[in-house]
Amino acid sequence: MGPGVIASLFKGRLHYSWVVLVVMFVVILASVGVRATPGVLIVPLQKAFGWNAAVISGAIGLNILLFGLVGPFAAGFIQTIGLKKTVLVSMALLVIGAGLSSFVTEIWQLYLTWGVLVGLGSGAGMVGLATAIANRWFVKRRGLVVGLLTAGNASGQLVFLPLLASLTVSHSWHIVPLVVAGVILTLIPVVVLMLPESPSAIGLGPFGSDEIVTLPPRSGNPFVIAFSGLARGAKSVDFWLLFGTFAVCGFSTNGLVATHLISFCMDHGIAAVSAAGLLAAMGVFDLVGTTLSGYLTDRFDSRILLFWYYGLRGLSLVILPFTNFDVVSLTIFAVFYGLDWVATVPPTVTLTNQVFGKTDAPVIVSWIVAGHQIGGALAAFGAGETRYLTGSYLPAFLASGLACLMAALMVLRIARQPKVLVAAE
Repeated sequence: MGPGVIASLFKGRLHYSWVVLVVMFVVILASVGVRATPGVLIVPLQKAFGWNAAVISGAIGLNILLFGLVGPFAAGFIQTIGLKKTVLVSMALLVIGAGLSSFVTEIWQLYLTWGVLVGLGSGAGMVGLATAIANRWFVKRRGLVVGLLTAGNASGQLVFLPLLASLTVSHSWHIVPLVVAGVILTLIPVVVLMLPESPSAIGLGPFGSDEIVTLPPRSGNPFVIAFSGLARGAKSVDFWLLFGTFAVCGFSTNGLVATHLISFCMDHGIAAVSAAGLLAAMGVFDLVGTTLSGYLTDRFDSRILLFWYYGLRGLSLVILPFTNFDVVSLTIFAVFYGLDWVATVPPTVTLTNQVFGKTDAPVIVSWIVAGHQIGGALAAFGAGETRYLTGSYLPAFLASGLACLMAALMVLRIARQPKVLVAAE
């Protein structure tokens, strides 16, 4: 029993590329859900150990930072040890990190488990992996595929939060890491049985083509591959525009809203479970918005799409702190912000493919995602520190909103046509 046998069951019924898409969507959904779990643990950990929000946010910031920085090297490992092994190693790190975190009693242990191990293991949900899946398994519908996998990336940070928040209320915070570790553990056999290395491994061409494309021999050092991709990208102004604007994306989503919105709502008298439900609603709408963004990216200018995504997001962040935090205003924010959560990813990946070519894109887009996570880490730590020093999240939300408005203008300068030598594909 293995991918070849499973694939034979779908022969003549469904192209196996769609099965791979479903498998990776579920893996990404669960993997990134593990990474986002500390969002519901900030207040319980404060009560249990007396740690302040800034100290706990530092561990979350380290988690987000490593999630971004591991991406280029994970993309390098895909080229050297293979896609399946890279995914399995990431999942194993998540199980170990999340499982051990249930037993922490000191702050350094929180930094080691949720900060380091889970941060590194979250590479299974990286955008570079989504790009590799789309480029390897699809000739047609790549924008849609990246949109779906990216939606799984963002929605995984949100949709499980109400369940996890309710577990902290009905049981204790210790049960939450064990539950998420168990979910990842059950998915490991699914990956082993159902994820081939490539279409050619099961005698198929990618979706949209009958040509069977054999992967080049695995070779090279993943660290050399990662840094050579960075060196190639750094020569292009477009790379820095993509890097900078995507850093703003992270600054305004997983670093700020995913990490601190629950605490922000609790400051206004809203229960943790209700606030987590708000994030879960965003996750559902994000699934719709990011998938729709992938559809639009296949048809419209990616720069114009990004202009509207960042501009509207910035306005929503500036307005939120001045609402009454009632059911109506929070529902509107959840729907609006959810639709725009990471709708930025499909057009960003498409622009990266256009500028650098689909061969180099997984590594280079991983460095761009590193910018996203650097921005997220700064927001996670900075917003916690702001709350600790001023007693309010208002400055953090205003700064993030203004940064989004600046990013909306920056994306218009990204080139439509390649500005650097495109690698042979």
